[in-house]
Amino acid sequence: MRVLVTGANGFVGPHLARALATRDAVVIGAGLGEAPPETSILKWLPMSLASPDQVRAVVADAAPDAIVHLAGQSSAARSFEAPAETFEANVLGTLRMLQSMQALAPKARLLVVGTSEVYGSIEVGTRADEDAPQMPVSPYALSKCIADRFAAEYAEQHGLDVVRVRPFGHTGPGQTPRFVIPSFAQQIAAIEAGKAEPVLRVGNLEVTRDLTDVRDIVEGYCSLLERGQRGEVYNLCRGEGVLLSHVAASLAAMAKVEVRVEVDPARLRPADVPYLVGDPTRVRRDTGWQAVLPLEQTLKDVLNEWRGVARRQV
Repeated sequence: MRVLVTGANGFVGPHLARALATRDAVVIGAGLGEAPPETSILKWLPMSLASPDQVRAVVADAAPDAIVHLAGQSSAARSFEAPAETFEANVLGTLRMLQSMQALAPKARLLVVGTSEVYGSIEVGTRADEDAPQMPVSPYALSKCIADRFAAEYAEQHGLDVVRVRPFGHTGPGQTPRFVIPSFAQQIAAIEAGKAEPVLRVGNLEVTRDLTDVRDIVEGYCSLLERGQRGEVYNLCRGEGVLLSHVAASLAAMAKVEVRVEVDPARLRPADVPYLVGDPTRVRRDTGWQAVLPLEQTLKDVLNEWRGVARRQV
């Protein structure tokens, strides 16, 4: 099977390429900039979602049996700073991919990767299933709502094999410190190396999230390529909530020196979702997938990665 992975040089792409390669897939990567140092990606195709011609050329060149559309602007925080850029990448970029697939690879399966943030905040103690109301609170989440709707309409109107995915929060090795857990880990590693005062600077920790290891998430994508139902939408999540204050405390407890936690007003979002936990029943029913890596292991792996970075910078 030939699989085109867009955004393959981002956080999730290299993990997905490795997971696909273990299934004997031929992985073609596409995205901005240079190819990642990932040997599982057998061919690299430069692509900007802002260019309809480039998107079409990539789909034509890849001649894929399946496409996993990861490319886009993935930061809710950045979306407040650059809403137009976010909509260009996430809405129009997804539309261009759908149009190119319809014209050039109409028999391929397309996995459109969205986000759990489309649900907004839900009632404390509940879990959002795929039919929950969508109440986005950031330009990023709104852009993903619209892209999700385009994907559903193209699947229905044009008979395309589209599966929509709404992953909940995920982290792991390779994630940029623009995101919360690697930010914590990077700070702790710098403190341990004597490069920063012993203060972990955080944003709003009184939020509950459903967190999964990226290595589990990409297994979910592979399962949906193989066994997901055509035209369906799936949450990918653990199904359990954890307070970010607990995450910060767990990482601080792993530090080799004493660290105190302080709120930094500059790290607070203009809008935030207090509570968001997902219901993974549908994906378990249709594919058998579930998250298996414990959060504690994920935190250790991310912290050790940033310790390695700190050592190399000495």
